[in-house]
Amino acid sequence: MSQFDPAAFLPDDLLERIRERAPIHDRENTFPQKDLDELRDAGYLSILVPAERGGAGLSLAEAAILQQRLAGAAPATALAINMHLVWTGVAKVFSDRGVPGLEFVQDGAVAGEVFAFGISEGGNDLVLFGSDTDAVPDGAGGYAFTGTKIFTSLAPVWTRLGLHGLDTTSADGPKLVFAFIERTDAVVTGDDWDTLGMRATQSRTTRLNGAVADAAHVVRRIDPGPNPDPIVFGIFSVFEILLASVYTGIARRALELAVLTAGTRRSKKTGATYSQDPDIRWRIADMALAYDALPPQIAALARDVDERVDNGAQWFSLLSGVKHRAITMAKQVVDQAMLVAGGGSYFSSNELSRLYRDVLAGAFHPSDPESAHATAASAWLGPLEP
Repeated sequence: MSQFDPAAFLPDDLLERIRERAPIHDRENTFPQKDLDELRDAGYLSILVPAERGGAGLSLAEAAILQQRLAGAAPATALAINMHLVWTGVAKVFSDRGVPGLEFVQDGAVAGEVFAFGISEGGNDLVLFGSDTDAVPDGAGGYAFTGTKIFTSLAPVWTRLGLHGLDTTSADGPKLVFAFIERTDAVVTGDDWDTLGMRATQSRTTRLNGAVADAAHVVRRIDPGPNPDPIVFGIFSVFEILLASVYTGIARRALELAVLTAGTRRSKKTGATYSQDPDIRWRIADMALAYDALPPQIAALARDVDERVDNGAQWFSLLSGVKHRAITMAKQVVDQAMLVAGGGSYFSSNELSRLYRDVLAGAFHPSDPESAHATAASAWLGPLEP
């Protein structure tokens, strides 16, 4: 990473344009199409694709830095793009380990395709380990999927949806099937994304009515439940690391805004700026101490994925843990920034007001706090006794 320059992939002028559009999309509840167009033109959709296939050939650790940078300008744009990068990241995990099957994702990303993430289902706390979506074999190696996916970011623009479903009819079933479908009449995208924050992701509900993935785009058939298959590790590792990156980027921006405000607000009592107030200084220091811990943790775990380090049974605890710590830290930092900025931050026109709402979405992404703690407990204490 010694030669890596984040500004070469996300120039300051591009970030500033994205930052200027963010409050408009939040206010109007619209998808940031111009952000996507500019990021696509800059080659951002293929940053994780190997250079020999036409991409930038970046590591996961480098992509994590870029996502922190993008989230500082527009959290919802970063979170939406995250879902595309998850699939290109999983394709990288596969190719790095000599596992075939996702080359079409890499080639598609280079060609400008947008890949969305169709895993979440209402009430399905098994997440990757189970599905309420029916996956029915078509007899030619493909599958027809029927069910409902929620929180489908990039809903207005995706060209392929990566998803999973449960095959209960095959002789060797049940099997979880991971595949990619195209947007057809069998896919109905709701217009139901009117949320407190992260509004520009447009993570709408997706209803599948026999949506077909042909044999070439069926990636994996695995047993339900915890599974060492590369598809499970790939999704979990890339998702958690890039998600932690987005919320860490939000925290960084909140800290920057707090510092800026402290340097410009002036006390009527003392005449000095708030940067000279001992209580404000302590509060900003507390924010910095919390924030500073996360970028190195994210970088270390991402390097472990890139370098194929064997963390054994600790892997899932480490990954869910960094996501949990990033979310908790980011919310605390934004809370503190609001107090530093004072009552002006309570107005909806203030950037901190938007960050305050955006950061709340972190609690709803897997792994949730209960799952993260259960995973850590199992890693250190062993599984619960039957």
